[in-house]
Amino acid sequence: MNDKLRQLIDSIAQPDGVAASAASAHLDQLTKPPGSLGKLESLAIQLAGITGVDKPEFDRKTVMVMAADHGVCEEGVSAFPAEVTQQMLYNMLSGGAAINVLARHAGADVQVIDVGVNADVAHPDLVNRKVRMGTSNMAKGPAMLRTEAEQAVLAGAEAVAEAVKGGTRLFVTGELGIGNTTASAAVVCALTELEPEVIVGRGTGVDNAGLTRKIAVVCRALDVNQPDGNDALDVLTKVGGLEIAALAGVILGAAAHRCPVVLDGFISGAAALAARALAPASAAYMLASHASDERGHAAVLRQLKLEPMLHLDMRLGEGTGGALSLHLVDAACRIMREMATFVDAGVSDGQGAVQR
Repeated sequence: MNDKLRQLIDSIAQPDGVAASAASAHLDQLTKPPGSLGKLESLAIQLAGITGVDKPEFDRKTVMVMAADHGVCEEGVSAFPAEVTQQMLYNMLSGGAAINVLARHAGADVQVIDVGVNADVAHPDLVNRKVRMGTSNMAKGPAMLRTEAEQAVLAGAEAVAEAVKGGTRLFVTGELGIGNTTASAAVVCALTELEPEVIVGRGTGVDNAGLTRKIAVVCRALDVNQPDGNDALDVLTKVGGLEIAALAGVILGAAAHRCPVVLDGFISGAAALAARALAPASAAYMLASHASDERGHAAVLRQLKLEPMLHLDMRLGEGTGGALSLHLVDAACRIMREMATFVDAGVSDGQGAVQR
């Protein structure tokens, strides 16, 4: 393993139990029955443990959109041609994509990073960390070299490090790349031993014939490459995508900087499985934003032992579900900072009247 990647993994610490306990104690002092805010309270405690601050605040939040192309598109696995990746990239950079709208609504920045788009894209707001011009067709052989998978992971982690320097303390995983649900399904199957028939979904909306073809392609990719499920880098190398590897790096980088990372949908889930396999401690820094309508996502969340905040039947990707869930993250933080305690309000806590 690359020395930089090993150092990154070794730098990930366990969450701060003292801060989490302090947050839990504070919640019990607020003017409400204990536990009555349900999952908002669990979220507040997790955020405290992640950051080491009992009442965290995230003034700057960034959606990290990793963009790349997939050689497996040659197999007809998508309802859209591969050229749409580049076209949507420009749409996103001009602020017209769904993620731009939802991120603006949530007060979050969107950073678009090219790690493997199969074109020379020039735009002042695009971050260029291109590893190569898209992956090879995984149905015929490895998607990339192992060194390239490592480079993509580090590209994601380094992008996080730069954003932290700029003040970001919370990250959302986003992605762009036609064909990436196919690669993600292969990654999930390789890391979990779940069958493609259970994991492969319709992605961009393929019909029944397209779904059957897509399942067959994933089966063939796994058979041709024989990825080692005990070696996440081998899985990413053989059947992954450059943006999937980069998102795994975003997760590892966020964990290394004690920042929460909000996972979007199925593709982010595949990246999260890879990140957890590389660094088990990173799982404690993950928040599941929503339950995607993509077929395999529920199984991924079960594997990660994560409960999604939202159920909206979404399957767009880009980080859209993650952006929507930021409103709940902000709500949990505001409860911690702004809600009165029984003592502050002079309200009885059930143990007798409390005087101001």
